[in-house]
Amino acid sequence: MEQVTQDRVRLSASEAQTLAEQTLARIGYDAEEARIIADHVVDAALCGYEYSGLPKILNVAEHRQLRQPRRPLRALRETPVSTLFDGGNNNGMVAMYRATEVAIAKAREHGFAAVGVNNSWVSGRSAHYVEMAARAGLIGIHSVSSRPHVAAPGSIGPATGTNPIAFGFPTLHEPLVIDLGAAAFMGTDLIFQERRGAVLPEGVAIDAQGRPTRDPAQVHTILPFGGYKGFALALAMQALGVLAGSGLGDDKTYGYLIIAIKPDLLLPLDDFRRDMSEMLARVKATPRQPGVDEIRLPSERAFRERARSLREGIEIDRKIYDALLAVAC
Repeated sequence: MEQVTQDRVRLSASEAQTLAEQTLARIGYDAEEARIIADHVVDAALCGYEYSGLPKILNVAEHRQLRQPRRPLRALRETPVSTLFDGGNNNGMVAMYRATEVAIAKAREHGFAAVGVNNSWVSGRSAHYVEMAARAGLIGIHSVSSRPHVAAPGSIGPATGTNPIAFGFPTLHEPLVIDLGAAAFMGTDLIFQERRGAVLPEGVAIDAQGRPTRDPAQVHTILPFGGYKGFALALAMQALGVLAGSGLGDDKTYGYLIIAIKPDLLLPLDDFRRDMSEMLARVKATPRQPGVDEIRLPSERAFRERARSLREGIEIDRKIYDALLAVAC
């Protein structure tokens, strides 16, 4: 660990992995589970998503479901191209990792797979799972229905989750990964900013009286991204959560769906990779406005940041580092 400033420290990727695994072991995870979760959060940190990185372990440690009994994932319904899993109250980063492995295996054999997970929590960064699919030569689609945090337009109370949707596409080079939430601000980032004592951007949240607020501690509801359009997208994710069995859970909100598609159903994989790469090259070659150096595609910044951070290390907030060391000690 290197002290960068009074408020920031730098860890190598291996130091971050060790810190994450040791912290997770102290709160009850076995070695394999700790590795899966640590791989997820460290990769998020490497990609430059600090709030989805090591601070996510604190969210897990403080989650009300952590103290409840866990059991192995159980298939409630299965066909050659689908599985619906009861997540067994397992952490979502573990449950969705295993569900994605199942989706990849089924899609490789049958061309298509849809896998739903309920009774799970804190699934992490959706890009993680669709990148797994894309690197396996498949198209990946992942949707999340989560606990209500986000208001419908005109409402004060929460109606939907922040409900991200993600896509992964294989190309000749790095996969194209698209990951966006249906909320103006993500719930994990809200918790992170509250830990840091920071303020929120304008126009992303309201308090219990429906007034705009920038104080994370006063947030009652997050606003939808893009008004009615973001709300409609969130509602679609909530509906896909129902398909993934959210109604079977006690809170009837958490439902995770991962879809994997073998491009060969429509095009040979090599042709798809080539045509995808050519399409993206045309997008990047479009004329730029004055002062713009590059037309940047989704995931390009994250992949570049990952490569740089593997060389130079990960910076995190000193408060987060100290809190991780203090967990369950």
